[in-house]
Amino acid sequence: MVDFESAAQELSAVDESGLSTVSKLAKTQLLIERRIEDLESELKQAKQDHRAIAEDQLPAAMAEHNITELKLEDGSSISVGKFYSASIPKERAEEAFRWLVDNGYGDLIKNQVATNFVRGQEEQAEQFASELADRGMPVNTKKWVEPMTLKAFVKDQTEQGANIPADLFGLFIGEKAKITTPKR
Repeated sequence: MVDFESAAQELSAVDESGLSTVSKLAKTQLLIERRIEDLESELKQAKQDHRAIAEDQLPAAMAEHNITELKLEDGSSISVGKFYSASIPKERAEEAFRWLVDNGYGDLIKNQVATNFVRGQEEQAEQFASELADRGMPVNTKKWVEPMTLKAFVKDQTEQGANIPADLFGLFIGEKAKITTPKR
């Protein structure tokens, strides 16, 4: 019985040096995690501040003073141009897809049924999914328009004077200041 007790004591004995190292590392990890959270929060705020200036305050100030472009002493230049933003709200996706198809832009829609279908293959994707379902196979489908494709489409159509339903495509057209710095 003596051997068992001494073995149990050896196993439960904690080396103070090891415990100190573990404790210090745990505290350091927590400090780093808090610092990461703080930095992420700061970055989020900086992006919001940048957006407010670039998309609102600076373009408005330049327009107020009839300035379209400005060159600075350091060789930088400031200009304001239009920018387009669009995204299809999930709750209106089918309606937006129907609008695209009904207006001849169905080839912008991509479909995925356990494989990728490219633009213009909507009917094949739906037929394939239907065939799989008819065979009793579970089918997961995904339908979407690539964000950059949607943005380019909205920009092109808007500039051509087409009437794009803003609510269906989360359409926003604004101005954005761009500062170009000289190459060093």
